[in-house]
Amino acid sequence: MRRPHFNPYLLLALTSLFWAGNMVMSRGLRADLPPVALAFWRWVTAFCCVLPLALPHLKSQWPLLRAAWKKVIFLGVFGVGCYNTFSYVAVQYTTATSATLLNSFIPVVTSVLTLAFFGRRLSRPEVIGGLISLAGVLLLISRGSVATLLGLELNTGDLWMLLAVLSWSLYTAFLQWRPQGVHPMLLLAAFIVVGLAVMAPMYAWELSTGAAVRLHAGSLTGILYAGVVAAFLGFVCFNAGVAQVGPAVGSLFIHLMPVFASILSALVLGETPAWYHYAGMALVFGGILLTTRKPTPALAVSPASAR
Repeated sequence: MRRPHFNPYLLLALTSLFWAGNMVMSRGLRADLPPVALAFWRWVTAFCCVLPLALPHLKSQWPLLRAAWKKVIFLGVFGVGCYNTFSYVAVQYTTATSATLLNSFIPVVTSVLTLAFFGRRLSRPEVIGGLISLAGVLLLISRGSVATLLGLELNTGDLWMLLAVLSWSLYTAFLQWRPQGVHPMLLLAAFIVVGLAVMAPMYAWELSTGAAVRLHAGSLTGILYAGVVAAFLGFVCFNAGVAQVGPAVGSLFIHLMPVFASILSALVLGETPAWYHYAGMALVFGGILLTTRKPTPALAVSPASAR
């Protein structure tokens, strides 16, 4: 039976929307949800979602999964274990502007990694489109002020964010390593098991410092959103989209996160959009459209018409 085919660009756009909501949520609840605790329970929740869909494939596809255990561990460590944990830690110590700025360089780092390890060069439209969308991100997070960008200084949180950027870029670039023939739900479950094993000692250390989740309706809703929507649905959409368009183009959709974050902030927090919001959004969408536009096939010229 053939699996249903979905537009990869729609899947990647949905991923950015889900993750932008997660960014807004984690920023708003950072006093109630310690960073490692949020990452850990987010992935426990996601594992509960994926497990019923993965178990039917475990027995028949276990040999394929076991044969590729090194690749599964690599992708699980960087994609699940490190990225969200490091980014949640980062926003405890740095500004949202700095974190968003550094996060926007994921497409650049991913492109460098795919070139270095796989020899995949970007086409001219991809380079131009990536630079245009990056300019839109810079306009959004600087609020139209060059002084804001020039005034940014690296701190401890920014260093954590750089580690998060490198982790996600490694995951995206090497996602093409994923073992073929393994069902996506089983593969995601395997990544989560590896990621939780990485996070467990970090979570134990965080608990030893006295940090704890403050349970109330808002924090529980935040964990459920992070687990079900951002982690489970977000990773399913991202993995499926990258599988079709490749890591360089797939990572470019990260630039939509500040766009969606601005829209969500206006809808949820009542913030009024300014000129730089509209200009930045136009640049980001324009750059992505240029990158994803399929070249027009050349018209065949018959010998008769050529004379």
